[in-house]
Amino acid sequence: MKIDYGREIKRVIVKVGTSTLTHENGTINIERMEQLVRGLVDISNKGYEVILVSSGAVGAGVGKLHKKKKPTTLPEKQAVAAIGQVTLMHLYEKFFGEYNKVVGQILLTRDDLANRKRNLNAKNTLLALLQFGAIPIINENDTVAVDEIKVGDNDHLAAYVASLIDGDLLIILSDIDGLYTKNPATCKDGVLVEKVEKITAEIEAYAGCEGSCFGTGGMMTKIKAAKIGTAAGVFVVIGNGNEKNLIADVVKGDFRGTIFIPHNKKIHTKKKWLLLSSKPKGTIIIDEGAQDALLKEGKSLLAIGITAVEGNFEADAVVSIKNALGKEIGRGITYYNSVNIEKIKGKKTKEMTKILDDEYEFDTVIHRDNMSVLNM
Repeated sequence: MKIDYGREIKRVIVKVGTSTLTHENGTINIERMEQLVRGLVDISNKGYEVILVSSGAVGAGVGKLHKKKKPTTLPEKQAVAAIGQVTLMHLYEKFFGEYNKVVGQILLTRDDLANRKRNLNAKNTLLALLQFGAIPIINENDTVAVDEIKVGDNDHLAAYVASLIDGDLLIILSDIDGLYTKNPATCKDGVLVEKVEKITAEIEAYAGCEGSCFGTGGMMTKIKAAKIGTAAGVFVVIGNGNEKNLIADVVKGDFRGTIFIPHNKKIHTKKKWLLLSSKPKGTIIIDEGAQDALLKEGKSLLAIGITAVEGNFEADAVVSIKNALGKEIGRGITYYNSVNIEKIKGKKTKEMTKILDDEYEFDTVIHRDNMSVLNM
């Protein structure tokens, strides 16, 4: 498949999963890691800025301890991750060092992305590493993260990082060639979906396979990552990490895999942060007409399009915007608190003044400048 990106590709984020980096027993696949490093060094030498988001810490820790499976309790998981992270970074530093490439490790949690100040600090650190000519290697901070501050998986983390640093291209390396209409491991008539212009319910239905024994993600997490990435103006590619020249081929635009095309141009930093804000204070449910106005016309959210409000939140809170089916279509900062939105939901703008009286300030509930929508 040949792709014309239509713009210069400069900043490339590559995510590698546990199933690509490790053998079935959890030990590090040295040959595969060397292949990955050579691919990254190759495009770095050509002038591309490269960021690696790497899974494998828990799997490496399991292998280091000669265990047959991942632990189940949180303290054991975090202890295994601590052991595995050392092993992983030691190998990366060794392999990249053979090509005179400097690497820097960054461990992130959800709070680092959701908190506005820490979000900017993380971005500035990453940009400084790139200015130094170093290759940042990013992983979730599994040694301290609990459910409340976990990003969830490194597919999502890679998409968040790509958005955070104004990335151009996100390559997600998997153990299959891309998104298939059916699971190729069990259905021989599955067909590779090469290009996705829009992530529809049909596209999501294709992603029904589970992850490997040592990995945490399946194809559905990659689809969700593609939603985040494309909403931020990033091209997202899913390809087979076993292919030796895949990274270079993707950068050239001639490869086997699945590409998700961004519908949005580069978006404002605040809107990217809204996508990264992982703890909305509440939820606003909207009708089909409002959904079309937001997604197709880039309009602000009016009270008349709101059907329900969930949670208790103040004005200026970040909230999740969902459609009637419960799917999140975006996030935004509200002008009104949950109590007042409950009062004015479904009402026309001219009715808002009577209902809210002195508390009436704005015609819109969420202005389009304070909203970021997902590519659906």
